[in-house]
Amino acid sequence: MDERGRVGAVGGASEDAWGSFEVEPFCYVTTLGRVSGRRHTIEIWFAFHSATAYMLSGGGRASDWVRNLEKTPEVTVRIGGREFIGRARVVIAPDESHLARELVFAKYQPGYGGDLSGWRNRALPVAIDLHPLRGDRP
Repeated sequence: MDERGRVGAVGGASEDAWGSFEVEPFCYVTTLGRVSGRRHTIEIWFAFHSATAYMLSGGGRASDWVRNLEKTPEVTVRIGGREFIGRARVVIAPDESHLARELVFAKYQPGYGGDLSGWRNRALPVAIDLHPLRGDRP
């Protein structure tokens, strides 16, 4: 575990094990509603670096899912039929912010019909540090 409380590769799994999920076009993030207390799930683009999933919020901190995870950072993430628990956080460190933006942009720009550069530069980077459920390996 590092100084931010992030967990590296779980159960000795390599970065490649997490990277195997990169072929999935979306992930599904479930947050706990900050007002309602109900679960809310969104479909969103993502990219991996080790055991951290990065995504970009086009609505920034005004997005409900971001406001939810800022109040309750414990989330679940479903990717390709597998479910993980995670701790979400808004990325603040400049180096990690740059990494998140570049990873997500590099994954989606090639297959997208328009230019995602403006979105990459304006969107709020969010990280979810993941753990497999029930001790499963990725």
